[in-house]
Amino acid sequence: MSVVLHPGSVPLSDLETIFRDGAAASLDASTEGAVAQGAARIDAIAGGETAIYGINTGFGKLASVRIPPSDLETLQRNLILSHCCGVGAPLGPDVVRLVMALKLISLGRGASGVRPGTIALIEAMLARGVLPVIPAQGSVGASGDLAPLAHMAAAMIGEGEAEFKGDRMPARDALAKAGLKPIVLAAKEGLALINGTQVSTALALAGLFRAHRAANAALITGALSTDAAMGSSAPFHPEIHALRGHRGQIDTAAALWKLLEGSQIRESHLEGDERVQDPYCIRCQPQVDGACLDILRMAARTLEIEANAVTDNPLVLSDGSVVSGGNFHAEPVAFAADQIALAICEIGAIAQRRVALMVDPKLSHGLPPFLAKNAGLNSGLMIAEVTSAALMSENKQMAHPASVDSTPTSADQEDHVSMACHGARRLLQMTDNLAGIVGIEAVTAAQGIDFRAPLKTSRELAMAYKSVREVVPTLEADRYMADDLAAAAKLVLDGTLNASVSAGILPALEAGQ
Repeated sequence: MSVVLHPGSVPLSDLETIFRDGAAASLDASTEGAVAQGAARIDAIAGGETAIYGINTGFGKLASVRIPPSDLETLQRNLILSHCCGVGAPLGPDVVRLVMALKLISLGRGASGVRPGTIALIEAMLARGVLPVIPAQGSVGASGDLAPLAHMAAAMIGEGEAEFKGDRMPARDALAKAGLKPIVLAAKEGLALINGTQVSTALALAGLFRAHRAANAALITGALSTDAAMGSSAPFHPEIHALRGHRGQIDTAAALWKLLEGSQIRESHLEGDERVQDPYCIRCQPQVDGACLDILRMAARTLEIEANAVTDNPLVLSDGSVVSGGNFHAEPVAFAADQIALAICEIGAIAQRRVALMVDPKLSHGLPPFLAKNAGLNSGLMIAEVTSAALMSENKQMAHPASVDSTPTSADQEDHVSMACHGARRLLQMTDNLAGIVGIEAVTAAQGIDFRAPLKTSRELAMAYKSVREVVPTLEADRYMADDLAAAAKLVLDGTLNASVSAGILPALEAGQ
């Protein structure tokens, strides 16, 4: 499978395919003219007398040092090697593929001045499964994701490490096994490869895709909890949310309304129920999860724009001039990552309160303490709820905005930085935590549904219940629970839980779809 990229108009759906399905990527043939024209302009400057930053000068604080034409290839090679200063665990192959695809999109606009052959190598590496080993830490999200992108570029020149067919090895060996050769970088090409926001953006997109999947799963588990606790579906009535007008609230309420439609459990307590209102974690799901959906959609729009952007420096403009700017500064990505983090945190917070409600006999409308059969002898889901609280609190701690931080670097040349890579990278851990919370809610809600037998839940929720029970059996007596919780979290992360309900119920990441 390969995705054909049209720089400037690549949709989120194509990027998610690359991220989730391991798809390769290549540029549409229509980009060839602009790429060749930009490369020719850089080549002309490289052979001329005028000093242009990054083409025939040093970098950063060394921009005043003029480099002779005979040293330009060495200059670009040295740039890559000197910037390979990443540390920490490597990025996952799904993120690395996305980084490379985003770099293709940026270079494919023709304003970076790289040669067609350089782009072709990235395409070939994706097609043949040669993935650079990119340490996750080292970028402050300012003059591009310099260190991590340098590790990507290093693999292209046969330095550093790469993965090929699941094995990690020297990049030169990986290229050879794939039938590829290292490239010798021409003027500006090294700078074009490492300047840019592609690592921050790829990580933010990964967090976005995972967060949206978990958000939709939380609608399913929230509906299951509502039914298991004999909560009211009246607060999900469409007119309530139309009167407020927020798109996310309207969409999430509609999903909850449809998920609960036809439940025998719900019908059984329409008459004679003395409760006037449910706690907020049940009643205010559309207001909370809907606001989170709106935030995710806003972040999605920012990241879609950024994914299609040219973010290196300097740039070849339409009149042939080469001008230095600051498109490498990742402030938009940092803000988007912070928004996603807030949404993740709140989706998990309200889901955790539903878990707490389910195990509390004062609130769960007749369910036994901790959903245990023979409570006392059995502790039931007591500590599963504690684990959900631990995960919720960990996400709260990680939700502090990264974008408000800055530290001067590069001898104060780069004196304000975005911290976008930090902000985006934490989203992977945060979405793991969120999947854990939602998975625990799936287990507690399914256990609650069991106690409502012979009454049945709705048709849609019965399918979701079935997907949970296929991996987590009913808790008849205390047992080793860690594997159950891991299996439930996996249902959230791999999309199985969402796929169990009918298509079209759960809200799309892009409004109106």
